[in-house]
Amino acid sequence: MRRKLLILLGSTLVTFLGIGVYFSNRIMYMRKKKDDFIRNREISAKRLVEDDYDALPKAEHWVNSPSGYKLKCLFVEPNKSNKWIIICHGVTENKINSIKYMNLFLKRGFNAVIYDHRRHGESGGRTSSYGYYEKLDLKAVVDELKRLKGTDILLGIHGESMGAATLLLYAGSIEDGADFYIADCPFSDFEQQIIHQLKRELPLPPKMILPIGDAFLKWRDGYRAREVSPIRHIKNIKNPVLFIHSEPDEFIPAEMTKELFREKEGPKQIYLPSIGAHAQSYNENAGEYENVIDRFLTELVYPKAHKKAKAQ
Repeated sequence: MRRKLLILLGSTLVTFLGIGVYFSNRIMYMRKKKDDFIRNREISAKRLVEDDYDALPKAEHWVNSPSGYKLKCLFVEPNKSNKWIIICHGVTENKINSIKYMNLFLKRGFNAVIYDHRRHGESGGRTSSYGYYEKLDLKAVVDELKRLKGTDILLGIHGESMGAATLLLYAGSIEDGADFYIADCPFSDFEQQIIHQLKRELPLPPKMILPIGDAFLKWRDGYRAREVSPIRHIKNIKNPVLFIHSEPDEFIPAEMTKELFREKEGPKQIYLPSIGAHAQSYNENAGEYENVIDRFLTELVYPKAHKKAKAQ
């Protein structure tokens, strides 16, 4: 009887450890796309024209993360303007994926900062945290930009997927430090996003896996999934937000963006294209995407910027 009990306890412990390690590894070390793959994909799709990109005036900056590593940033400044945009890429990507969005804003007279999130591209950092630590890194990039270019710049932040969640967490829980935000396919709550994925991928019920995995995530990386929740902070964002999400997105449901839009108070707009998988709204609807951004800038961003300039 005692031997059977020990075997049962041992198998339970092994199962507990297996679930915890598997769950936390999947989150902390989600497999990244190779840098060459991202570059070749963007070149093949004509979203990156190497000669044009190489000709842009740009400067490399290494920004110190408060978490103890360096962030590789490129400050791209072809325009004599005080308008700046920071682009935040999604998990598994790098700053090359941000070039298509950068080009969109360069055409509109902005200068841009593209950078690699922690654990991606050329930046340091050991794990991905889906906005928990990335929001602090974003603040470091914002602070460096304002230190170099002044606090009177017109600043926007554009983010895709994890990058969108990161900018919402930055603006809602740290500081509303930009003049506008564009959140493309963010999740509203990381715990709910994990549950959504577990239901799609594993036969076991999420209620069985999540508490174990979450405890391991806290132990190994210092936070719980429920602490990464843009919806909890969205009402703190007073500056304009443009929400974008393709309706067919199966990875992060568009309903999450609709929820964020409903909860956001003050100036806001939303664009829900009927075509496009996850993080494909621009790739599949480029002309419409640009028109939506023009309307957002014209109706919500520039009028407020003019009032701010007059007041100064």
